[in-house]
Amino acid sequence: MPGKGILAADESSATIQKRFRRHQGGEHRGHRRDYRELLFRSTQAMREHVSGVILFDETLRQKAKDGTPLVKLIEEAGTVPGIKVDLGAKPLPACPGETVTEGLDGLAGRLKEYYGLGARFAKWRAVIDIGDGKPSHSCILANAHALAATPRSARKLTSCRSSSLRC
Repeated sequence: MPGKGILAADESSATIQKRFRRHQGGEHRGHRRDYRELLFRSTQAMREHVSGVILFDETLRQKAKDGTPLVKLIEEAGTVPGIKVDLGAKPLPACPGETVTEGLDGLAGRLKEYYGLGARFAKWRAVIDIGDGKPSHSCILANAHALAATPRSARKLTSCRSSSLRC
């Protein structure tokens, strides 16, 4: 939709835990749920400014304090829920300091499950460092393969978003 953006709410449990520890001195699953619920219950802001929300696996499955699935809150705000489907960047063999994004194994099954849970688009990322002789040809090929394979597996979802470069 014109004039609207995609809210990236797909931080992993480990990443959001670090943020809460830094600001609250403690963290638990309830804090993560409350924070996400606060975002998604901001109905007017969601409706006016957000066309889609990228979720993490935990968030796609989470329910608000009153038992309402967070995905339903997103949909009720007129926003499309999506899912981060890669399993993270891992060291690329024979390419020191470079990574390849994993998660193609079992992707079709995860996508089917995510669709059933309400996800309507998918995000796959590739972390590619640029500079000091990077990226190598092998790094580009390995990550391009994964980026290209994702839409083929995501045919059931409405769209597929891939992100890649980090400078």
